Amino acid sequence: MPGRPGASSNLPMLTIAIDAGHGGEDPGAHGEAGTLEKEVTLAVAQRVRDRVNAEPNLRGVLIRDGDYFIPLGGRTAKARQLHADLFVSIHADAFISKDARGSSVFALSERGATSVAARWLANRENQADQIGGVNLNARDPYLAQTLFDLSQTATIADSLRLARSVLRELGGLNPLHRGEVEQAGFAVLKAPDIPSILVETAFISNPYEEKRLADPAYQERLADTIVRGIKHYLQSRPAQARPKLSQRDETP
Repeated sequence: MPGRPGASSNLPMLTIAIDAGHGGEDPGAHGEAGTLEKEVTLAVAQRVRDRVNAEPNLRGVLIRDGDYFIPLGGRTAKARQLHADLFVSIHADAFISKDARGSSVFALSERGATSVAARWLANRENQADQIGGVNLNARDPYLAQTLFDLSQTATIADSLRLARSVLRELGGLNPLHRGEVEQAGFAVLKAPDIPSILVETAFISNPYEEKRLADPAYQERLADTIVRGIKHYLQSRPAQARPKLSQRDETP
């Protein structure tokens, strides 16, 4: 089978897993005009996938390609089944104040949230499994043995580098809600061997940003910005084969 035009046979094909937040019975947040987070995230994720696939030596795959629910652990499990090299989860933020605005990027934390707001947001995002009927108290097959493992520590360091690269690019498109990457215990970011970030594109609870998020042209610009951040990360840190944990390593 011929390779993709422009691809180098000397470089590995890297897989970027793109996760559209929420879905199905979990609509996520919603705006004053009725815009649903699950619809915005899928639209942006599809555009990110298309742009990734236009790049040589990159392959974009969607964790969710329609309006259905996937448990948070199932999202990371699918990324690992796809042998993903990076995991990017797309969301649209919400807050009780309509004045809250701007983009944010998050990575996993081993030691607690970097701010009260980050902890609040992680708790809200982690409630998705409760909506879908998943028991959050069930044993996490990744966390028990690997969270404090050196593999996890190295993965978080890479996640932070990726997050900073994407945040810098987003700062050229949107105001930033905070000027630095934040960390918290997001369940969807707990794949132990895949650098993973969560992108809050904008505040769907802010009427101005809700209108932008619903605009296909703005969704295109968001996708362009996220992919530029991914590319800059990859260019600054050439991809190396990352050892994948075996099934035996996943469960203590």
